[in-house]
Amino acid sequence: RDDDDINDVASMAGVNLNEESARIMATNSDLVGTQIQSCKDEPFLAAIPLHKRILETAKKLGITDVPAEVVTFISHATQNRLRTVIEKVTVITQHRMESYKDDEWYEQATDVRSQLKFFEQLERLEKQRKDEQEREILLKAAK
Repeated sequence: RDDDDINDVASMAGVNLNEESARIMATNSDLVGTQIQSCKDEPFLAAIPLHKRILETAKKLGITDVPAEVVTFISHATQNRLRTVIEKVTVITQHRMESYKDDEWYEQATDVRSQLKFFEQLERLEKQRKDEQEREILLKAAK
């Protein structure tokens, strides 16, 4: 018993947990065991079309009755899943917006823009060479 008293932080602080719980039960006895919500519980999706859709799917599986709570649960689950997906997409877009060009720990392996410019220049030179060859052939043919 003495070891328990030494390790018990509440008793070291001089707090009697039995008295405290009795006070809480006496003052807030009407709130104990009740659920308090800060806002009205509204479904995320439209209830009537969702209920019809659930009934259609349930009939295919041999279920004839679907309670209204199922609609609420599915609506909340959809809202939660959508929120999670949007949060993940937001994180992805933030990562894509970060620039690593100035970071000393990263080095550029390839530069696609300069490669494309180089190929465009090659194409232009090739086209000019072909045009000059055609011009020479036409001049020779004209002579």
